[in-house]
Amino acid sequence: MAVLSNLEPKEVFYYFEEITKIPHGSGNVDQISDFLVDFAKAHNLFYIQDAMKNVIMVKEATPGYEDEPVVILQGHMDMVAVQTPECTMDMKTEGLKIGIDGDNIYAEGTSLGGDDGIAVAYALALLDSEEIRHPRLEVIITVDEEVGMDGAREIDLSMLQGHRMINLDSEDEGIFLTSCAGGARVNCRFPMKRQELTGLRYELEVSGLLGGHSGGEIHKERGNSNCILGRLLWKLSEKMPVGLVFADGGLADNAIPRQTKAVVVVEEKDAASLEQQVAALAAELRDELATKDPDVKVTAKKLIDTAETITCATPEDTKRVAAFLQATPNGVQAMSADMPGLVQTSLNLGILKADEEVLRAEYSVRSSVESEKDNLIAKLSALVELTGGDYVVTGDYPGWKYRVHSPLREKMVKLYAEMYGTEPKVEAIHAGLECGLLGSKISDLDCVSMGPDMKDIHTTEETLSISSTKRVWEYLVRVLETKD
Repeated sequence: MAVLSNLEPKEVFYYFEEITKIPHGSGNVDQISDFLVDFAKAHNLFYIQDAMKNVIMVKEATPGYEDEPVVILQGHMDMVAVQTPECTMDMKTEGLKIGIDGDNIYAEGTSLGGDDGIAVAYALALLDSEEIRHPRLEVIITVDEEVGMDGAREIDLSMLQGHRMINLDSEDEGIFLTSCAGGARVNCRFPMKRQELTGLRYELEVSGLLGGHSGGEIHKERGNSNCILGRLLWKLSEKMPVGLVFADGGLADNAIPRQTKAVVVVEEKDAASLEQQVAALAAELRDELATKDPDVKVTAKKLIDTAETITCATPEDTKRVAAFLQATPNGVQAMSADMPGLVQTSLNLGILKADEEVLRAEYSVRSSVESEKDNLIAKLSALVELTGGDYVVTGDYPGWKYRVHSPLREKMVKLYAEMYGTEPKVEAIHAGLECGLLGSKISDLDCVSMGPDMKDIHTTEETLSISSTKRVWEYLVRVLETKD
C-alpha cells in the first residue's frame, strides 16, 4: 500500500510519492524526465523533451477561459541527493523510503526532494484534472537546477505564449518571492607534490553540524565542516609537519556541509600534540557554536599504532592548502541596506575533496548586486592564485529583479487575503531561483514564486508539511480558476 494514499489532496500526494520512487538527484535525471514524457503522452498533451532532458507540457484552456492570460507553472525535476553516513542506499539507482511523522513527510536516511518534487506533483495533478477550470497552462520542468541551473540556461522557450509565471520552488507558505540573488560556482584546484613520510596515520573528522541551504540558511551562521577542517589543518601545520593523504566533505556547493573527513600523517613524536590540538579546537567550537550548532564534534582517530611509511602530500604543500582553507572567505559577506534582514552577498565552501596529489574546493557565490558578486569571485580567485591554485567559474546566472507593476502579484495577494484574512508577505530571497534566467528568455515576464512549508531542505532532516501542501494546492487552484 502506498505510504501517502490517505492524504489530501490525493492527486498531489499520489504524484509526489511516484516521484520519490524514481532516483532523480542532479545529473541523474533521465528516468524522471522520461516519466514526465510518458505522463504527457498518456494524457494527450503537447510536450517537448529537449536534449538536456528539460520537459515542457501544455494543456489548453478549459471552456470559458480561452481569453484569460496564459499561466506558466515552473519547477525543477532534480533534487539534492544526500544521505546519512549510516544509510546504505544507492541514491543513483534506488527510490526513497518515505514516511509520515505527524504533519510531516520525511525520507529515511536521505533528503526528501520536496525541493522541488512538490512543484512537479502540483503540476501533474493540475494537468491530470478534468474538473479544475483554468487558462492555458504551460508547464516548464527543468533539469539540474541544484547544480547551476543548467537546464534553465539552455532551454528554448520560444514556442510558449505565456508572460505570467508561477514558480513553485519556494519553501515558506504565505511568503511570495518577487526577486532573488544571482550566483555562480567557483571550482578551485590545488596541485600538491607527493612524498613518503614515516609516521602515524590519523583520521580527522568534523561532524554533528546542522548544515542547510546555502542561500536560505546562510544567515544562521551554522558551522561549515569544510572550513572547520581547514582551520584544524592550519593549527596542526603550524605545530608540526603534516602530510595530507585524503579529504572528503560536502555533497553540493549549495548545501552547507555537515561532515568532513581527512586522513593525515604525522611523525610519531607529534601524536600527542595532534590529539591535544584536536581536543582544543573541539572545545573552542563547542563554545563558539553553542547556540548556532550545538552538536558539533571534532575528533581524531589513530588508524595505526606503529609508525609506517605512507605516501602523502608534502608537509609544505599541506600547509599551503591549509593556509588557503584557513583564510578563505565563507558565509555572509554583506547584508542589504535596502531590505533589512536580507543577505545581499555570500559564499559557501560546499565541496572539499583531496588525495595526495590535488585538493579541490567548490563554492557557491551569491549576490543581489552584480558588482559585489563579481568582486567576491575576484577576491576568492586572488587568494587561490596566491596559494598556488587555479580556478574555473561556471554556472553564472543573473538575479531576478523586482517588478514594480505586477498584475499577477496583485491578483495573488488579493486572493490570498480573501481566502485567509491576512495578506501574504512579499519578499526577496538570497537563494537562487530560475526566474531570472527564464525571464531573460520570455519578454515582459511577470513572475511570483511560492510553495508549501518545508524544513531543512538539502539535508537528511528535510520535511514537507502535509497541511501546508493542501492549503497551497487549494490556493493555487483558486488563482487559476479566478478570472482577471
